[in-house]
Amino acid sequence: MNGLRRRLVGWLRQRLGVRLRTALAAAGVVAVASVLTGIALVVTAHYILEGGVDQTTGQRAAQVAAVVGDGTDPDLAAAVGSVPGDRTVVQVLDPAGTVVAASASVTGAGPVSPLRPDAGRTVREERQLAIAEREPFRVVAVGVGTADGVHVVLVAQSMDAIDDGTYAATGALLVGLPLLTAVVGVATFVFVGRSLRPVEAMRREAAVISATNLHRRLPVPTATDEVGALATTMNTMLDRIETAAAAQRRFVADASHELRSPLSTIHAGLDILGAAELSDHVAAQVTRMHKESDRMARLIDDLLLLARVDESGLGLRREDVDLDDLVYAERDRIAAARPDLAVEVHAAPVRVSGDPHHLHRILRNLVDNAARHARHAVSLTLAKPDGTAEITVADDGPGIPDADRERVFERFVRLDEDRSRQRGGAGLGLPIARELVVAHGGTVTISTSPGGGAQFKVVLPR
Repeated sequence: MNGLRRRLVGWLRQRLGVRLRTALAAAGVVAVASVLTGIALVVTAHYILEGGVDQTTGQRAAQVAAVVGDGTDPDLAAAVGSVPGDRTVVQVLDPAGTVVAASASVTGAGPVSPLRPDAGRTVREERQLAIAEREPFRVVAVGVGTADGVHVVLVAQSMDAIDDGTYAATGALLVGLPLLTAVVGVATFVFVGRSLRPVEAMRREAAVISATNLHRRLPVPTATDEVGALATTMNTMLDRIETAAAAQRRFVADASHELRSPLSTIHAGLDILGAAELSDHVAAQVTRMHKESDRMARLIDDLLLLARVDESGLGLRREDVDLDDLVYAERDRIAAARPDLAVEVHAAPVRVSGDPHHLHRILRNLVDNAARHARHAVSLTLAKPDGTAEITVADDGPGIPDADRERVFERFVRLDEDRSRQRGGAGLGLPIARELVVAHGGTVTISTSPGGGAQFKVVLPR
């Protein structure tokens, strides 16, 4: 039961915002409090009205009892009489229980109640009378001592007024309480929305800052309240993030620059060693080391490029570039490097304005990624729809799940760690490709290829 409740609460928190949850909570509290208050009011009103009836009937019974005690018949007839519209019933019983005086509504009828109190005592009850079916009456019986014995004065008054008042109060509460609850809920929703508006503005501003420029800061309200404290705290956090990001960029750039010199020395030494007379085993090891040093050189170039992008953006050297020439060059390169793959090309002649080196790098990174994951085939398509250049690179590999199609553009992300490491992927090719595409004003998207693998589509303005 507790587990179900926790899951329900968790589901509500996920589906409902803070504004709606707060409004529902406030409306719920008001509804419960209003229901309890309404019940108390109805019960109190009922008892007050009932007390008023008891007081009225008691006073009337006391008046009639005083006349009975005097033994004055004319006064008794006047005392038990009623005015038009009066719902009060009065009877006087002699010691034998016979009605000796009665109001007009019960003239000729028997006693309205079996109550027979002793002299000086007052007894009350609630009962229905024969003169009004299904209508409760409040009856007061007073014992009056006389020389003849104990007379009884019976006074009964209809409870209809009490019931009508109770029903009216209940009806008013049934209409008013839901209306009050709705008003409180709506007012709370609006008030909380206005209270959270500065927080939402800060959230949007923080999202823009984190995505574009870490040098910017959130505006701090002049009021020294929780919103101002939140803005100050977030600005402090942004300061630390900017400092950490700058330190990371400096480290990557410095480390990459420092690694270039020893790597060049290693590369030159391997070239000299490769030219010497070596045994087949040693020559194979030198060749493998040469490939690994080339791989490290590419990784260092990638890191330097990303550091430059983070620091000051890309400086494009624009000129007219024939994309179809780049596509065919990549076909020849990958066909030579991976003779086990079938490389299919459909390229229309397309010319764009851009940086030839960076455009070639976009295509090379996408083709390398496709070749790394393809089972048997890679296809390259170049088209020019609607004033754009559209490059499509597809493979017949395992594909990329929908949930990971944005993650693959994050730096150092590898969906298959073992496979990527084995074949040389560092998790930088796709992020660099997207950075270069965006710098040229284009977009890159991922879908499923006809062969079931991944399909990357780059759209560039012409």
